[in-house]
Amino acid sequence: MDLLNIIQRNQNPTPWSEDEKIPWHEPEFSRRMLDEHLTQDHDAASRRSERIDLQVSWINETVLDGKPSDILDLGCGPGLYTTRLASLGHRCLGIDFSPASIQHARERAAARDLPCEYIHQDIRTASYGSGHQLAMLLFGEFNVFRREEIANILSKVNNSLDPGGVLLLEPHTFTAVKEMGLESPTWNSSPYGLFSKDPHVTLRECFWDDAARATMQRYYIIHANTGEVSRYGQTINAYDEDGYRQILSDAGFEEMTVSPSMGEDKGTDELMVITARKSG
Repeated sequence: MDLLNIIQRNQNPTPWSEDEKIPWHEPEFSRRMLDEHLTQDHDAASRRSERIDLQVSWINETVLDGKPSDILDLGCGPGLYTTRLASLGHRCLGIDFSPASIQHARERAAARDLPCEYIHQDIRTASYGSGHQLAMLLFGEFNVFRREEIANILSKVNNSLDPGGVLLLEPHTFTAVKEMGLESPTWNSSPYGLFSKDPHVTLRECFWDDAARATMQRYYIIHANTGEVSRYGQTINAYDEDGYRQILSDAGFEEMTVSPSMGEDKGTDELMVITARKSG
């Protein structure tokens, strides 16, 4: 792509019309993303250690009652939750399609001899195994899948849980997703960043589709050394509380509860915490 592609871009794209997902699975991209996961400078890609510690404590004490459990972590990233939970006596299976994150998680667990298994696959197509007492999908990942995809993921999760097993979600609020889509266009320059290892300019614009109840985010990356342009994008679906309740019920879950945060973690206005149990 070049600058002409930016000038001639679609001024009113619809959800899923351009890019399926930001390419977390590409090796170089995933290595740069790993840096974002591990930094203690911000909570953008993953939370900082202090907040993760608070959330893990809440999961262990409130969700699991401190009982050793088999845990499935979908979109586990570099294992920041699973390694902590395993150190408390739980067995963990993490699945993620970022190769750098999975490699980091495996090395970290092996160095501490923790009962963790990590699978490098897309959670849309991966097998989840069985016999889990808890399944987790955290930090807004729920919303980046098409509605039929997340319905299938939830159905597979239900099949992987023991009767009475718990599903823990941390999806976006409806308001947060809509506000993302209404944000003004922005740009910035950087010598290095998530989208490029070389100097570049990032142009970002967002769109809200009220009928589809979804936000589309589009990024154009102008590479300073070559003048070439790359485009990345993703769609984020919005659900209100009734929408979450319905899709969970359809997948065989019941007893849905909603909280603003996990225990003593301060939480944000962007995310909510949902727990539900496998029926029967």
